Amino acid sequence: MKNRLTMAQSTVAMRRRRSPGSVALATAAALVALTVGAAAKQARQTVEAVAPRAAGEPIMAIVSIKSQQVTFYDADGWILRAPVSTGTTGRETPAGVFAVVEKDKDHHSTMYDDAWMPNMQRITWNGIALHGGPLPGYAASHGCVRMPFGFAENLFDKTQIGMRVIISPLDAAPVDFSHPSLFVPSKAAIAAVPSRADKLSAEAEEAARAADEAKKAASAAAKEAASLPASLRKLEQQKSRADAELAFADKKLAGAKTDQARAQADELKQKAATKAADAATQLDAAKAAAQPKRDAVAATKEASKAAAAKKADAVKASTDAKLALEPVSVYISRATQKLYVRRNTHKPAPDGGGEVFDTSIEVPVSIRNPDQPLGTHIFTAMARNDAGLRWSVVTIDNGDDAKDALDRITIPQEIIDRIGPTALPRSSIIVSDEPLSAETNYRTEFVAVLSNHPQGGFITRKPTAPPMAIASDDGWDNGGNGFGFFFQQREPTPQPVNPRRRSQYQYYQPAQPVQRGFW
Repeated sequence: MKNRLTMAQSTVAMRRRRSPGSVALATAAALVALTVGAAAKQARQTVEAVAPRAAGEPIMAIVSIKSQQVTFYDADGWILRAPVSTGTTGRETPAGVFAVVEKDKDHHSTMYDDAWMPNMQRITWNGIALHGGPLPGYAASHGCVRMPFGFAENLFDKTQIGMRVIISPLDAAPVDFSHPSLFVPSKAAIAAVPSRADKLSAEAEEAARAADEAKKAASAAAKEAASLPASLRKLEQQKSRADAELAFADKKLAGAKTDQARAQADELKQKAATKAADAATQLDAAKAAAQPKRDAVAATKEASKAAAAKKADAVKASTDAKLALEPVSVYISRATQKLYVRRNTHKPAPDGGGEVFDTSIEVPVSIRNPDQPLGTHIFTAMARNDAGLRWSVVTIDNGDDAKDALDRITIPQEIIDRIGPTALPRSSIIVSDEPLSAETNYRTEFVAVLSNHPQGGFITRKPTAPPMAIASDDGWDNGGNGFGFFFQQREPTPQPVNPRRRSQYQYYQPAQPVQRGFW
């Protein structure tokens, strides 16, 4: 403001020298210009606002980097709005698609000298979050989205893990949308989910018990048979010594020269023969007794394998049924030509922080004209209606418009059949030119950044380390719930990047194997 006033005064002085009679007019014009400029700047600043109606649970948040504001939406429209401060130059907040993965009421940064970040709602594990903070009126953070302290506090208990967070380079808002490719749930299928989940859960528990018993039986049989090799070797050695003594006695008898020597040799041979016969009898009896034990080991081992396989199938079916009670998120990437599915298990992550998301569906998808941009569009089921679900769309990166983008994609029918009938409000389908970010893992929903916009605050952070392989027969919580098989070691080979544009950041590496059937 001071600089602008100085410039205006200089202009007035110059005009005074040229035309003294125009001083008053020039001064008035300068003051009007300053007033209009200040008013325009003030008009662009967002103020906190609350919708004049009862608010429902927030379904999504949209952060506008251009307008430095965040708006939260429930099923019926916007409910909360506030100014924000996003990342400064070189540490920009990345534009893209995220979701809340952790909440901490009294968070202190491990990256920035224990800086206080109250009411923190994390959206990536490498340090991007929404939290309370100072707002100077412009972008000033290291990549996070700062919100007013009181606003962040009032918001904290209203959101949940998995809530969609969209960071748009420009202003964006959800608009109503319909399309044949969007999931249409079945009331009958949804109504059947709870009883089916209970039934399959009971079957999984029974299968787990049977598998434990079979494993114990196999262990007992193996333990009982463990001493057999040593016992048989001992008897074989005894028989070998007895046979050697008998051979020696035969040789001594054959070489005897006198009647006394022959009598002694004959007596020695008879003893050796008896000893050899006894050793042979004991060895044959031991071998005969060992065979049933060996057969029992083989049988119990096979039974244990079969029970474990039955348990795995039952757990998968039970997990599938439980996940049908959760909203489903689908991500379709033009860069990788794949479709990915996420559902929140609401199980705490075994390595601490956040919750586990199911990652077991990852399949190829057909995209017409794959060299042409699709854009980035987020389709969200806002609420139930007579047709099944009422959908909206938010577009944050241009390519095709939302309808044409969906028209170009053929979602595999088996995926539609699997997850469509039980799709619930808050479910989503994301279509993007971008691959999934390397920040996408079993503790996140989807993380995707727009590679044609600055990502400084994202790139400067150390990426989350790949999850370790910690799968076990019983699942990581030893409850036989089947979530153990979600954690698999990542493959070392990177995904191909977006053919339209390239970025400095790493991309998502799929878990191995890529597809383990469904769920």
